[in-house]
Amino acid sequence: MSEAISQLSGAQRTAILMLALGDEYGGKLMAMLKDDEIREVSRAMVGLGKIGPDVVDQLCAEFAASLGRTSAVSGSAEATERMLRAMLPSEMVNQILEDLYGPAGRNIWDKLAKVNESVLADYLCHEHPQTASMVLSRLAADHTARVIALLPEPLAIEIVERMLTLGGVQREAVDDVERTLRADFMANLASSAQRDPHEKMAEIFNAFDRNVESRLIAALEARNEEAAQRIKSLMFTFDDLVRLAPQDVQTLLRAVEKERLPIALKGGSDRIRELFMRNLSERAGKMLRDDIEALGPVRLRDVDAAQLAIVATAKDLAAQGEIEIGTGKEDDLVI
Repeated sequence: MSEAISQLSGAQRTAILMLALGDEYGGKLMAMLKDDEIREVSRAMVGLGKIGPDVVDQLCAEFAASLGRTSAVSGSAEATERMLRAMLPSEMVNQILEDLYGPAGRNIWDKLAKVNESVLADYLCHEHPQTASMVLSRLAADHTARVIALLPEPLAIEIVERMLTLGGVQREAVDDVERTLRADFMANLASSAQRDPHEKMAEIFNAFDRNVESRLIAALEARNEEAAQRIKSLMFTFDDLVRLAPQDVQTLLRAVEKERLPIALKGGSDRIRELFMRNLSERAGKMLRDDIEALGPVRLRDVDAAQLAIVATAKDLAAQGEIEIGTGKEDDLVI
């Protein structure tokens, strides 16, 4: 066995064999693997790069002596996706690709638009200006502007000049850039991204009904007060809507489902009721009060569900840049 083959992992050997067999036969074999095995082989396939024909021949000889000599194979994101789609349901393939590429998914440009501008600017600083100009020319103008503003001025000017003369870009060049972004930038971004686990846990606590939330927070405070306080500081609840500016409350009112608001306010504090009332016209405010009165007794879980839905709407609006929400801290209070 050659030294090159001895250094290959089992997943890498399998990936080479699958590529050598081609989409039809390799796909049939991969379909027999378990889900976790498919993912492991897919990851190996994406990272293979160019594999020489001597290595392929030796591996194929081990697999089946009758296979004979074959040409070299090249592992890439495109080859992996093509083979996966030849044998697996589309939904499963999309999930596997999301695991492989992280935030990139299939549409690299849509996902790239969501990457923080400072992260993207740092990456483009180390790329050829022509590549950077091609990438930025395909992003939204406001995102591109924020990225360019963070670049060193000489590089920024050069990129601007190249974007002015870019013209039509050949499909092959775009494909090369997409491959580089997927394999180099987005994959590394996904593997290196470290999200504060307290943020995730705060989202989970936000989704609890109030009884479960109170019980678990109290229990956590008894065991780990620091962690409990960190989670509480990151949570955004229905009561935290009082921190919205008036124009943001009005934006939220236009977005929420009208039948949810009376139910949510039925169990809300006087302060949160007043927040919504003073941002409605006198007539609309009276109608809302009448709707609340007409509800009669309401189950607590229905109130919780309505309040969670409104908070979710507020978060969606904030993610779209339409409103600003704080984190529940006093320094976020609007006065």
